Amino acid sequence: MWVKLCCLLLYFLALFVLARVFEAVAWYESGFLATQLVDPVALSFRKLRTILECRGLGHSGLPEKKDVRELVEKSGDLMEGELYSALKEEEASESVSSTNFSGEMHFYELVEDTKDGIWLVQVIANDRSPLVGKVHWQKMVKKVSRFGIRTGTFNCSSDPRYCKRRGWLKSTLIMSVPQTSTSKGKVMLKEYSGRKIEVEHIFKWITAHAASRIKTIYNSEHLKEEWNRSDQYWVKIYLFANLDQPPAFFSALSVKFTGRVEFIFVNVENWDNKSYMAEIGIYKTPSYILRTPEGIYRYGNNTGEFISLRAMDSFLRSLQPEVNDLFVLSLVLVNLMAWMDLFITQGATVKRFVVLISTLGTYNSLLIISWLPVLGFLQLPYLDSFYEYSLKLFRYSNTTTLASWVRADWMFYSSHPALFLSTYLGHGLLIDYFEKKRRRNNNTDEVNANNLEWLSSLWDWYTSYLFHPIASFQHFPFDSDWDEDPDLFLERLAFPDLWLHPLIPTDYIKNLPMWRFQCLGAHSDEETLETFPDSESDSDSENKEVFSSDRDVSEDDELSTFQGCSEGERRCGAEACSCASHYCHHEPCGRKARSCSSAGDLQPDWSAWPSDMLHCTECVVCLENFAKGCLLMGLPCGHVFHQNCIVMWLAGGRHCCPVCRWASYKKKQPYTHPQPLSSEPPS
Repeated sequence: MWVKLCCLLLYFLALFVLARVFEAVAWYESGFLATQLVDPVALSFRKLRTILECRGLGHSGLPEKKDVRELVEKSGDLMEGELYSALKEEEASESVSSTNFSGEMHFYELVEDTKDGIWLVQVIANDRSPLVGKVHWQKMVKKVSRFGIRTGTFNCSSDPRYCKRRGWLKSTLIMSVPQTSTSKGKVMLKEYSGRKIEVEHIFKWITAHAASRIKTIYNSEHLKEEWNRSDQYWVKIYLFANLDQPPAFFSALSVKFTGRVEFIFVNVENWDNKSYMAEIGIYKTPSYILRTPEGIYRYGNNTGEFISLRAMDSFLRSLQPEVNDLFVLSLVLVNLMAWMDLFITQGATVKRFVVLISTLGTYNSLLIISWLPVLGFLQLPYLDSFYEYSLKLFRYSNTTTLASWVRADWMFYSSHPALFLSTYLGHGLLIDYFEKKRRRNNNTDEVNANNLEWLSSLWDWYTSYLFHPIASFQHFPFDSDWDEDPDLFLERLAFPDLWLHPLIPTDYIKNLPMWRFQCLGAHSDEETLETFPDSESDSDSENKEVFSSDRDVSEDDELSTFQGCSEGERRCGAEACSCASHYCHHEPCGRKARSCSSAGDLQPDWSAWPSDMLHCTECVVCLENFAKGCLLMGLPCGHVFHQNCIVMWLAGGRHCCPVCRWASYKKKQPYTHPQPLSSEPPS
């Protein structure tokens, strides 16, 4: 996970640098930056009208360019970035969707139960034509959608009883606006009563009702009283302007941030005394001032702070976020990090997507599970101070210059999704290249494996895990009340002999205890040196041929061997070892070196044995005595064999002890040795 997190941070750093490169290129080609102010006098009449439409100011009664230019200047400073975004939005011919309501419940769920948005609904009465024609309605939908106003159509033929109860006997327009200034308050429905059915007149009606929710100040005394008053709102944004009503984007934001941010419009059109404005630091109009407990912030001085709905919305969300905003942000980051697995994973294409789906499911599940206690903690009353300090930290960090750059980059890449996806893909391909280059020398088979090979290995792993989930000897299960191995019993009971031997990984063999057989007594160094290398060379040579020789054994031989060996389970091992010796195609250690039992004065050195191993001097697989210096291996049940003999036995598919049939991969209670009697004669 940390590797994917580092890759994601590196990607964000690359996006930040790329945005600065784009700014430098734009400055080199055009000679201006996005934050540079634009003189409205140099703009054409069409561009000025586009700016007014994006800000939500009516201009139908202003035929002259001078009047339109003055209205632009009164609403706020114009930057190159805002002009570019407005022209691009006008050129885009995207059709905005409108909702068709199916009945009362659908209308109530979307319109009356929505507390933080504005709805414009066209009601079509029974056997009547709509109030606004299709062409004008499409223009209306496109115009109001810029300010986050959602639209819909309710045909009374789908639910005539509801229309009759509401009094909608003729076609009309309905506007839904939150009634109170508290979050999740009541919603009031207002009906259009104008005579002129034109887009501009309907839009003025909408903006007038939305602006009525904003607190308006008309004189300096009222401003002084409001400025010094402390109430439930920690964040307030003031608009000081010489306008009849605030712009539509300002009114739409006041609805969207209901209960979080208070919007106040200060109309300075007829003010004679502006001394108090100078006292609080307001020297020019129009000005957008953010008032917080930490101080005053002038909106529009940093990068990306345009006079538009989208720019101010991202700015206020970073200062006063909701829990849902943080959840969506964490969801996006977690999924971007999970998709890095598609490029970090090496091997077959199917393997990449299988790992990706698994990572996406795991990360999203963990994210949702981790958010549940967070939501519960936020509901506790004694965490209010923690919530306030968290918001204070957000306000401090998001009013910096770096935060303004991040917001500007977010708006740029979100408006160019193709660029965002292409850079993410390019970054992933670079990660894939370097990761493949790093693993090429270590694991060539994994990098060059095709889909069929990987699917085959995946099936082998799945079947092995299904039949014997304990694949490694390092991690034993907890001790249970079962005295016998239930896996082997259920395996033989539930499956026919066609399945026979499920695939069990042999990696646990490497973790079985191994040691050399030593004897007590004095021996010359020459004898020791003569005996030890031979047995060691025998063990090494046989160990190399274990996994190659066992593949040559046919399935019929294995089956007959199992049947022959099962008859001698309870005997000491003579019959069992006689059949097992069929697989022991090597010269035992005892033929090269003298065993301890052949010399009367030598005894095995039991102190070199593991404490949980049974004491014996003979391997029941090859029926040979242990020779001094030969390599031994013990099983979990405590029985000991030649290392070569038992490895060949286990690698042949018989994952059990040749003597007691205990599973060779399952832990058993350790055997406790009795205290040895003293061999010295009594004095």
